[in-house]
Amino acid sequence: VQLVESGGGLVQAGGSLRLSCAASGNIFNVNDMGWYRQAPGKQRELVATITRGGSTNYVDSVKARFTISRDNAKNTVYLQMNSLKPEDTAVYYCNADFVMIGPYWGQGTQVIVSS
Repeated sequence: VQLVESGGGLVQAGGSLRLSCAASGNIFNVNDMGWYRQAPGKQRELVATITRGGSTNYVDSVKARFTISRDNAKNTVYLQMNSLKPEDTAVYYCNADFVMIGPYWGQGTQVIVSS
């Protein structure tokens, strides 16, 4: 089982990025999927989660700016990030809860927002 993230990079404040995370391997189904982030010197924090049925949850600091979505047929979760701020700079990690396997983490993708 593997989670492969893509889409990170360097962007100016006010810009946008779209992160993707694709699950692959011998998997049956995926329950909740989500994105977390860890800034230098800080603990990893939840950014957004989405259930298999599409219900979403966001940390207050990204509400109205970030949108999480998923494609169940592709076992892929996305994070559209708009109006980015320097405080959004972090390594972003994908998380997925696989049926009969349990939770997995991606390797992380760096997002840097310059002021």
